[in-house]
Amino acid sequence: MLNMRATAKWSYALSCLLLLGACKSKPKPQNKKEAKMQPISAPDFNADSAYLYVQKQVEFGPRVPNTEPHYKCGDYLIQKLTQFGAKITIQSFGEEAFDGTVLQLRNIIASFYPKLKKRVLLGAHWDTRPFADKDSTNKSQPIDGANDGASGVGVLLEIARQIQQTQPKVGVDIILFDGEDFGAPLNYTGKILEKFYQQSDYCLGSKYWAENKHQPNYRAYCGILLDMVGAKNAKFYQEQHSLDYAPSVVKAVWDIANQKGYSDFFKYDRKSGIMDDHIYVNEIAKIPMINIIELEADQTFGWYHHTHADNMDIIDKNTLKAAGQTVLYYIFSL
Repeated sequence: MLNMRATAKWSYALSCLLLLGACKSKPKPQNKKEAKMQPISAPDFNADSAYLYVQKQVEFGPRVPNTEPHYKCGDYLIQKLTQFGAKITIQSFGEEAFDGTVLQLRNIIASFYPKLKKRVLLGAHWDTRPFADKDSTNKSQPIDGANDGASGVGVLLEIARQIQQTQPKVGVDIILFDGEDFGAPLNYTGKILEKFYQQSDYCLGSKYWAENKHQPNYRAYCGILLDMVGAKNAKFYQEQHSLDYAPSVVKAVWDIANQKGYSDFFKYDRKSGIMDDHIYVNEIAKIPMINIIELEADQTFGWYHHTHADNMDIIDKNTLKAAGQTVLYYIFSL
């Protein structure tokens, strides 16, 4: 996940894009009391199962590109999604990191019910941060990434298991993006590749996929990105870029969450935009995608972010349940 320092590099480019969005009608302030919905029937999201999927990823070790734990975890994710009946497409590619290191990356695409024309895209990143640059010790060592990476993937694996057993009316494509968290560490003083002066040095896999879709002319009705969706007492505020790109999807998802009893997690308050995988999906792939991501009230990320504290101790089944059940209800509402 891109930290606030790196977000500043995008401010100029995104301001131009958001000026265009400003010409469109702005979404009206939402009030959970106003939401009226038809009853939705959806499978029961199993938080115990999702927790185990998160734990399994962490047990491989930090999933840093070009390492054995990264490769072995990728194979595990492919095996599980295949087991759940998905049509699997692997995008293997080499991509330069901020310092010129060539990363061997894999985007893992799992398609369910590929014959259905109306489709929903669900995404998360499966790699982990190679540096604990916000920690006070061992800053150069990689983190477990239990929440920042593994939680979103764990939720999507459980959703995959559920939609194999109960078919929704829409097709579902799950994309596990690689290379999301290999951006330059805080206070980095070395040379950065020139191309990253014009674009983010994070989110390498989603940019690659947006420029090289797994199917020619692939389209989806909408997309939902899950990032840091497992920490205890997490708050999911409405992220501004999501509101700019897909306000109706934001409204529908937050209304569902609040009506289904997850108002402690899904807050109607708005927060500034975050540079994340959904930016490339929106801007390059032209698919309206929102971001469900934990933020603090002051716009910062959780206290554990990019530290060694991002381990299984902070993962809470109630948070996984709130995120996963809400996404399932949304899919089955379409």
